[in-house]
Amino acid sequence: MSDKAVTRSAMSRPITLLVGLAATFLVISGLRDTANLVGPTFLALVLTIAVHPLHSWAKRHRLPGWVGTVGGLIAIYLFLFTLTVSFGIAMARFAMLLPTYQVQMSRLLDRALAWLSDLGVTQRQLEKMAGTLDINKLATVAESVAGGLLGVLTSLGFIAALLLFMVSDAAGLAHKLSAVPAERRPLVRALSTFASGTRRYLLVSTVFGLAVGVVDVLALLVIGVPAAVLWGLLSFITNYIPNVGFVIGLIPPAILGLLQGGPKMMIAVIVAYSAANVLIQSVIQPKVVGNVIDMSATLTMLSLVFWAATLGAIGALMAVPLSLLVKALLVDADPGSAWLQPLLSAQKRSAR
Repeated sequence: MSDKAVTRSAMSRPITLLVGLAATFLVISGLRDTANLVGPTFLALVLTIAVHPLHSWAKRHRLPGWVGTVGGLIAIYLFLFTLTVSFGIAMARFAMLLPTYQVQMSRLLDRALAWLSDLGVTQRQLEKMAGTLDINKLATVAESVAGGLLGVLTSLGFIAALLLFMVSDAAGLAHKLSAVPAERRPLVRALSTFASGTRRYLLVSTVFGLAVGVVDVLALLVIGVPAAVLWGLLSFITNYIPNVGFVIGLIPPAILGLLQGGPKMMIAVIVAYSAANVLIQSVIQPKVVGNVIDMSATLTMLSLVFWAATLGAIGALMAVPLSLLVKALLVDADPGSAWLQPLLSAQKRSAR
């Protein structure tokens, strides 16, 4: 290769990098602008993937194809309905309980302000803090979250309609993929890996979520926190959010514990949640999930931050499947990107 060609090649690398970065930012911006469409559509895709084995089950048992389709739709609709109603009841219950603790909140606030005054905090600063720590504001926040479910219900209407077509089309997907040309087989294999990895991830998250929810309910019943079953359901839902879901599910019962029994009860709730959730969600579950989806813990955390910032709440819930899809399209489907596999994997691979 001539010196001129080498120089041209060296100059093209920064340009290629800049063009790639610019295209990436354009894609991210487009995803944010269309998050209300992309998020629900991807959620519908993931749910379709989750129930797709019902088609194979119906085929193995020599049942009509529509049995798998109808069974899948019923399973998805029941799942979505249960989660939405449970979350809505939990938030509404939280909003109704907070005002009943107005007296307790005032006493705790007075003690906290007195303690801060002893530490040298000025009267003006104390008055400002007292204005911000109002239980009615906490209730308003909870009510706004519950009211925001109306928007989710609107999205669920779109998802329910989309699922009807997706689940129906998925029945003939295997036949369609078999007709893909040989040169496109790596893409088919990558998408198949994405689908199987997504199903395994959902199964593991659901099993661990149920375990966490049951443990949290039992702990809250023993401690005496109101509406223990609702907070257990909330723990189950937030378990689908990697790494920080535990904290989101802890906040409502911890606040109620503080108002019901003071700092000691709040600490008991935090300790009980931490003992169960740290063991299950921070020690056992990441190891199992890492082995199931073959994705490093660092990548999982970065996925949560990125997709939550890009697509909002659905992005947080679907962070791992979204990253699995991107990995399938950009890494698994491209033989030239095979060198990235060990960097993204959770497994330790021995050098050859």
